[in-house]
Amino acid sequence: MSLTLALINDYEVVVRGLASMLSPYEARVRVVELDLQHRVSSPVDLALYDTFAAPQGDREKLRDLAANPMVGKAVVYSWNMDPTLVAGALANGAQGYISKNLPAGPLVTALEEISRGEGRVYDAAGRATHSAGDWPGRQEGLTQREAEVLALIAQGFTNTEIADLAHLSINSVKTYIRSCYRRINVDSRTQAVLWSIAHGFQPDYAAITRVEPQSQEETL
Repeated sequence: MSLTLALINDYEVVVRGLASMLSPYEARVRVVELDLQHRVSSPVDLALYDTFAAPQGDREKLRDLAANPMVGKAVVYSWNMDPTLVAGALANGAQGYISKNLPAGPLVTALEEISRGEGRVYDAAGRATHSAGDWPGRQEGLTQREAEVLALIAQGFTNTEIADLAHLSINSVKTYIRSCYRRINVDSRTQAVLWSIAHGFQPDYAAITRVEPQSQEETL
C-alpha cells in the first residue's frame, strides 16, 4: 500500500514540481494534498515541508505542522544540511530531514524508511549535485538559491532578515542578490520586486486536495 503524502510550500510551482518528480513512484508514494499557506486538512502518512523561501525547520511553522493531528510525520526537505539546523528541526518535531539533492528514487526510499521509523537524516553527500523539482524563475536561468533570495525580497524582507530565514551569511545573501540581478537584468531592489511580481514570485494562497499528475508535455 502506498504512503500518502502532503507537500508543503507557499509556491504552487514548487509543490507541483515536486509532485511531478514523484509521480513515477505513485505505487509507493501518493501525493494527495498540496498546501500553500494552509494547514493539512486530510489525514496523511507524511507531510514533506519544502523550505524554499520559507522559514527553516527550526521555526514555528514546522512545529505547527508536526503538531497537526492530520499529519503522521513531518519531514523537512531542504538543501541546507547544516548539522545545527538539522538538529533544530528534529528537536522541533520533524521525524525526518532530507537533502534536496537526493534523486527521486532515493527520495522515495527515504520517505518510506522515515515512515517505518528506520531512518531520519538523508544527506546527498557524494551524489549528483543537481537540484530537483521546480521553482519560480527557473526558466529565466535562476538557480534555486537565487530564486529563493529573490522570492524573499519580493515578500519585503531585508537582507538581514533573509540571512536569518535562509540560514545564510549576510555576504552570501549579497552575492546571491548580485548574481540574481545580473541574470534578470535589473540594477535596483525596486526593479527586482517589479520583475518578480511579473514572473510568479508572489506566494500562492490555496490548498489543493485533489492532485492530478501532470502530463509529460506539461512538465517540459
